[in-house]
Amino acid sequence: MKYKKPPLTIAQQIQILKDRGLIIEDENRASRYLSFISLYRLRAYTYSYQDNSKPNQPFYPGTTFDIVLNTYLFDRKLRLLVFDAIERIEIALRTQIVYQYSIEHGANWYENKKLYRKTFLFNRDLQQIDKELKRSNEVFIKHYNTTYSTPKRPPAWMTLEIFSMGLLSKIYENLKISDEKKIIARNFNLGHPFVLESWMHSLSVIRNICAHHSRLWNRELPASMKLPKVTHGIWLNNTGFPRGKMYLALSSMLFLLNTIIPNNHFKIKLKTLITKYPDIPLCKMGFPENWQNENLWTDLNNN
Repeated sequence: MKYKKPPLTIAQQIQILKDRGLIIEDENRASRYLSFISLYRLRAYTYSYQDNSKPNQPFYPGTTFDIVLNTYLFDRKLRLLVFDAIERIEIALRTQIVYQYSIEHGANWYENKKLYRKTFLFNRDLQQIDKELKRSNEVFIKHYNTTYSTPKRPPAWMTLEIFSMGLLSKIYENLKISDEKKIIARNFNLGHPFVLESWMHSLSVIRNICAHHSRLWNRELPASMKLPKVTHGIWLNNTGFPRGKMYLALSSMLFLLNTIIPNNHFKIKLKTLITKYPDIPLCKMGFPENWQNENLWTDLNNN
């Protein structure tokens, strides 16, 4: 099947939106935005306000250009907030993994096959590590390679610094259950490493979404985030919400940040953002009713 849709001028794009029922009160303003935010990109945000079961996907009655634009702006600001939070979490996780295993198993512990559950995953990840080391332009990696002949690979506190969060997540997940792995989970106030494994995986997916400036707010996420049965911090009481939506991810971020940075402002910033955009349907993000009354989210525990 050949793709036959032609390119459209801004004026034609606006007319199509109007023909589908979108209310555009100021066409000059809409034209200005569409000159810098492509209609194809904006389509990811119009989708929630259209009846996609019908031909031409008409907009629901009363949907305005401002509603769509505000959803786009909300999502952009949400990504920036989330990306900043995940950066802090990622650095803390990397630090703990490097420290606990290096103290117990030496500087190059990540090369020790005996520490891992599945050999084929260990071999796969070690190949990826070698690729990352080979293409790295970091000064400390180049310095190691030109200064030292052995071991072949730099110590963990250098090597893991160039890991993506995705690779870091894979390494931690494949490590055997051990005292070190349990200590890392406990240091983030979680009772079991399996929970931290699942959170790291999901946060790495979300980080990539943010890094590629993709739609986040109502995204279908991996439903693999486990709910902790035991925590040593304030967690959620109501767990009757979708697992594959942003609410659980945001709650896990806040939980981890409360351990890493007790006086963080993530909760305040998120609630301020939600207040600024009151028309955003939070149910599409997995937020349950009365979520703000949860101990984790209440202003009584303000962070």
